[in-house]
Amino acid sequence: MLDQPAQNSSVRTSGPLAGFRIVEFAGIGPGPFACMLLADMGAEVVTLDRVGAKKSMKSVAGRGRKLIELDLKDKAAIAQVLDLLAGADALVEGFRPGVMERLGLGPDIVLARNPKLVYGRMTGWGQEGPLANAAGHDINYISITGALAAIGTNEAPVPPLNLVGDFGGGALYLVVGVLAALLEASRSGKGQVVDAAMCDGAASLMSFFFDMKTLGRWTEGRNRNFLDGGAHFYGVYECACGHFVSIGSIEPQFYALLREHAGLTDADFDAQMDPKAWPALKEKLKAVFKSKTRDDWCKIMEGTDICFAPVLTMSEATAHPHMVARNVFIERHGVKQPAPAPRFSRTRSTVREPEAAEISAVTAAWKAGR
Repeated sequence: MLDQPAQNSSVRTSGPLAGFRIVEFAGIGPGPFACMLLADMGAEVVTLDRVGAKKSMKSVAGRGRKLIELDLKDKAAIAQVLDLLAGADALVEGFRPGVMERLGLGPDIVLARNPKLVYGRMTGWGQEGPLANAAGHDINYISITGALAAIGTNEAPVPPLNLVGDFGGGALYLVVGVLAALLEASRSGKGQVVDAAMCDGAASLMSFFFDMKTLGRWTEGRNRNFLDGGAHFYGVYECACGHFVSIGSIEPQFYALLREHAGLTDADFDAQMDPKAWPALKEKLKAVFKSKTRDDWCKIMEGTDICFAPVLTMSEATAHPHMVARNVFIERHGVKQPAPAPRFSRTRSTVREPEAAEISAVTAAWKAGR
C-alpha cells in the first residue's frame, strides 16, 4: 500500500495525491500539463520560475500551483532549491539533457540529499541517443515513430495538433512514470530518474498499429485502413449546413443500424469490409450526409448504437448536453476549460488557485510536515 506523506496546513487535502509534494521547474508544453494533472489530483505543486516571469491567473495548464520566482544562476538560490527538494516527493523538469547538471541540480546531487525523490525528466528525444541534444517540437518527435506518416490525407501527412507527442506521448507517460516511481519508492525507500521522452511515448501509443501491421491487417499509407479514413463506415462527413458529423460503425450490428437510419438500401453497401469497395461507398455516403443538416442527423442518430457524434468546435463542445450533464468543463476567471480528469469516487480532484509563495516559507512548511 502506498504510504501517504505527512500532512500540514499548507497542503490541500482533496484528491488522491493530497500530501504529495512536487517541485516543477517552469517550462512549456507537456511538463506544465503533467503538473496540472498532478495538481488537480491533489499534489502540492511548487513551480520555480525565473524572476519577472509573467503569470496569468487565466492559464489552464498553470492552474493549482504555488509560484516561486528565483534566479537559478545564483548559487544561493540553488542552495535554497536543494533544501526545498530535500522535502519533496518528486521533481519535474523539461530542460535539454545536461542543463540541470550544469545548474548543480542533477540527479546525483539531488538524490544524495533526498534518496527517496522521484526525478521526472521530460524531453522530446530522451536523455540519450544521437538526437538527444537537438532542438525539436511535437511534429518532429512523432515523425520518427511512424505516427505522423499514418495520419492525414492521401496527399500528405497532417499534424494531429500536438496531442500525440507533447501531451499523449509526453505528459501522460511522464505522469504514469512519476506515479509508478512514487509507488515503488514507498516500498523500497529509494527514488529514481524517470526518463520520459515524447518519441518513446508516441512510439508506445502506436503499439496497436504495429500489432495490426504484424497481423497483416494494416497497410502502410494513409486513407487505406479502417481507422485512418479509408473505410466509408469510419470517418467524417460534411452536412448540408457545412458542419460535420462522425461515424464509427465498425461492428456489423452497428453498421446495420447505420444503414437502417441513413436509408442505405443499395446492395453495394453489403461489401462493408472490402477495401476495394470503400472509395465508391464513401462517395455515396458523402451524398447521403450532405442531404441533411448536422442537427437533422443528430435527431436521427445521436444516442443510438450507430457510433455517431456531431463534430463540434471547442465553443460548441462546452454546451453539448452530455458534456454539461457530466460537468466536463468548468469556468475559472471567465475562462471555460476542461475539469480535472479522471474522476475519483472518494478523493475527488479539484482546482485550486495559483498563489505566489516564498521558497523559504514553503521549505520550512515542508520540513515541519515531515
